[in-house]
Amino acid sequence: MVQLANRRLAMTLFSDDTSPYCHMVRIVLAEKGISFDLEHVDPSDTPEDLKDLNPYNEVPTLIDRELVLYHPYVIMEYLDERFPHPPLMPVDPVQRGHTRLMMQRIMRDWYSLVNKIVKGGKEADVARKELRDSLVSISPLFDQKAFFLSEEFSMMDCSLIPLLWRLPGYGIEIPSSAKGLTKYIRKMFTRPSFKASMSEAEKDMEQA
Repeated sequence: MVQLANRRLAMTLFSDDTSPYCHMVRIVLAEKGISFDLEHVDPSDTPEDLKDLNPYNEVPTLIDRELVLYHPYVIMEYLDERFPHPPLMPVDPVQRGHTRLMMQRIMRDWYSLVNKIVKGGKEADVARKELRDSLVSISPLFDQKAFFLSEEFSMMDCSLIPLLWRLPGYGIEIPSSAKGLTKYIRKMFTRPSFKASMSEAEKDMEQA
């Protein structure tokens, strides 16, 4: 594993062009202006390098010289520590704890529903309604801070934006009455780092 990683002089990200989990990592990379090589991965036909580097044979996987990392949040926090400007995690340990907890809630509460929607079947419609209702219910929170629960753009935004971008493709429409959320969505979708992070396949999702 180390031998394979050492062949790569530049930071390399193995990424699926349509995966929201890979998109999270690419937003962090774009936000910090980090140069990296992108390896496009078809999840149904993963390359041999990935199979050798990651025991789970999944994306996102990041290689930084001899270091190999997987799981989006592990990669995102590593990048924030490795390239500290601009910071995406709070300096205060209590606030860092709150941010990590919210990131886990985003993953467990919302992305678990996304997985059910993508899988289809009987659970998809129920999950679709639950996700929509949950997002609409927190809409007022987006009026309280400049970003999601923070005055600064943070890892929480990086986690949430890929999900929001894919809502039309999931068959979810946010009502205009959810003003805080719709305003946040417009603001995030015009952010330069978000635009820079998108694959061509993700850009096409806009018309979904």
